[in-house]
Amino acid sequence: MIPEPPPKVITRLRDGRIHAYVVGPDVYGTLEPAVVFQPRDGEEVVASVVRRDLERVVYTTLNGVVCLTRAGDLVWASDFEPRSDVPHGHRPGCVLSRDGRTVWVYRPDAMAGRGGGDQWIVHDADNGVVLARCELETVGHGASHHVHPVDGSIYLDIGEGQDGSVILRGTVGVDSEPEFVTYPWQDRCLIDLAPSGRQFMTVDHGQADVAFHDHPNGDVLFTFPVEAFGYDPEESFVEWSGGYLSEDTAIVTLGGESQDEEEWFRHHLVDVRTGTLGGEFTVEAGNPYELVPLGDGSWLTGGPGGAPVRWSSAQQPSAPPHPAAPTSPCGGQQP
Repeated sequence: MIPEPPPKVITRLRDGRIHAYVVGPDVYGTLEPAVVFQPRDGEEVVASVVRRDLERVVYTTLNGVVCLTRAGDLVWASDFEPRSDVPHGHRPGCVLSRDGRTVWVYRPDAMAGRGGGDQWIVHDADNGVVLARCELETVGHGASHHVHPVDGSIYLDIGEGQDGSVILRGTVGVDSEPEFVTYPWQDRCLIDLAPSGRQFMTVDHGQADVAFHDHPNGDVLFTFPVEAFGYDPEESFVEWSGGYLSEDTAIVTLGGESQDEEEWFRHHLVDVRTGTLGGEFTVEAGNPYELVPLGDGSWLTGGPGGAPVRWSSAQQPSAPPHPAAPTSPCGGQQP
């Protein structure tokens, strides 16, 4: 039996401030922020994460990582040296470990023009001290972090644009040095981890198929090409989006362009217990990246002003306006 996970804390950047939302039981519709953090003057936030007790925020800018209290006091900061004067093409990311003791920061230093390769750095969450540093052989634009819900390991998916995508996993035990493992693929984008952490979902960088893998070894459990969903692979593709709606069900998003050159996308269900396809999943969404499955049978879409809206099959508020399409998680623009 899967233990009940603690409420999720998600963040959204709105009007230059970091809004933190608690996704708790029986909370649906447009979510209200539990707390709003104000970054330091002159800093533009790229990515952020808020501690579960809502007392601290960690965020990255193009040139550093910062930790502030709820009152806005500086806890610690670490600058990325040398300072980059490249304004675009590199987006540092961050995540808190499952136990909240460490902060993991991805630095796309190659694209930032810092004269070296990318880095993945582990900081002490209390004081910012660097506990480990992994020198990477990637030239990434950005990356997404995924925290394993049981063993606490951290997955990192680095998007290298047209060159592909690299997936790594970092582990750290009590009083032990972190270990970093790189999976043997250059062509798969990590989409999501199952709620139990027993498996994970990837999409081919060329968008030809979706695959489900065993954790932690990465062995492929089953794969579905575009044609398995009933579409022409010459005219359709798998989007770099979707994820686990629940422990037993995943959402896969297919997209393409009609004969009238109208872009379209549709969500489909996969039974990940049996490796069989389900039906189409109808959701009000303005772009293929707006839907964010939460793993508990509910999902998020965008609402007025960028606020998240939580839905479930049982409780659905009226459809909100749709925000603009975001950048894809694989380091390139959406098709």
